Amino acid sequence: MFNTLTVQTLATSSASAADHAAHLWRPGEFNQLWSQLNQPTALAELAVLFGCLGMSWLLVRLWRGRQVDPSSVWFGRKVFDGVLFPLLALILAVGVRRILQDEMPLAVFRIAVPVLVSLAVIRLTVKVLGAAFPASQTVRVVERTVSWVAWLGMVLWVTGVLPLLIDEMDRLTWKLGGSRVSLLSLVQGVLSAIVVLILSLSLSAAIESRLLKGATDNLSLRKIASNAIRAVLLACGLLVALSAAGIDLTALSVLGGAIGVGLGFGLQKLAANYVSGFVILAERSLRIGDLVRVDNFEGRITDINTRYTVLRAANGRESIVPNELLITQRVENASLADPDLMLSTVVQVGYGTDLATLMPDIVATVAAISRVLDTPRPQVFLTAFAADGLELTINFWVGDPENGQMNLRSEVNLALLSLFNRLGVEIPFPQRVVHAAPAA
Repeated sequence: MFNTLTVQTLATSSASAADHAAHLWRPGEFNQLWSQLNQPTALAELAVLFGCLGMSWLLVRLWRGRQVDPSSVWFGRKVFDGVLFPLLALILAVGVRRILQDEMPLAVFRIAVPVLVSLAVIRLTVKVLGAAFPASQTVRVVERTVSWVAWLGMVLWVTGVLPLLIDEMDRLTWKLGGSRVSLLSLVQGVLSAIVVLILSLSLSAAIESRLLKGATDNLSLRKIASNAIRAVLLACGLLVALSAAGIDLTALSVLGGAIGVGLGFGLQKLAANYVSGFVILAERSLRIGDLVRVDNFEGRITDINTRYTVLRAANGRESIVPNELLITQRVENASLADPDLMLSTVVQVGYGTDLATLMPDIVATVAAISRVLDTPRPQVFLTAFAADGLELTINFWVGDPENGQMNLRSEVNLALLSLFNRLGVEIPFPQRVVHAAPAA
């Protein structure tokens, strides 16, 4: 019985090997393909292929219009630079091949279809990863890796080696826990995860672009919606990829418990920052564009992420503030209820100056500056009797602090200096008397 089973197994293996060997290209098949490429029908195929490419170019050109969005995944900077062009060309080429396969021997389309598939995969990966992570150097390495893998898969597909390679990978199995996993299922799971990740990032980037495009109000709510959509899409994509790899999703309950314990002990700050980010966006206590002061750093909010908030100062420096800090500490917001901001400058005049006449002139001079608001009107106060003169504090209001504060304060000081020179008002400076000891 053992010999019979052995003979049957060997016969089955020989038949399987013979079937797979039929998929491989022999030298005669290469010669046959070369002879078909030299026939007049190949020129007709080539003309039809160029027609498919031209039709795809025209459809993309009409769909895109004249206004070009360089960040678009589907169109790109040029007509053929996005994902839509190779995808439409592939659909048209497959349709034409099905029509012509009963009319003539096909040689050009046998090579063109895998090339278009590889080109569409490369374009989709490059555009989506470039839009999701524009400044990452790792993305460039991933793009080159995907390009090499796509072109290698195209060569294996055309030459017929791919079915044999898939079968051999399916035979390489090992036991993992209570189930048996093959190399093929592992590769399929990885590829499924990559495809789902790319599609999730592409869809979330498109939705985020639609939500934030041209938004002037409710920007915080739009931002929280885009972040939530991206998180949900990535989570669903991960579940689909795990299911495609053959992993039982019920095992994730243990993983969820472990993640909960980790969040409870080691990831408290990270979880607090994420929750604080959604709280800030939901209650709109801080909004993108507000001028705030946090931990002695003053700047304008340029972005609110789920973990941190970016503040940009007037001198160009940026501060990354964890969201938990914005929830637990005092934050000065100069734009929450009213965008108007009060600025002040200090000047000294001599003790003999007639303040009753000078102070109205100071108010009129400061109020004449274009960026200074008429309401509330500028005010002048005698704040101190300094050692060298009378100290005056001038308060004035500005409605556009985002255009700069130092430049406005300088303009006010120059106007006051011109006023004092015109009226002959003395700006005192420290004077010291030095007594020299007589020489011995």
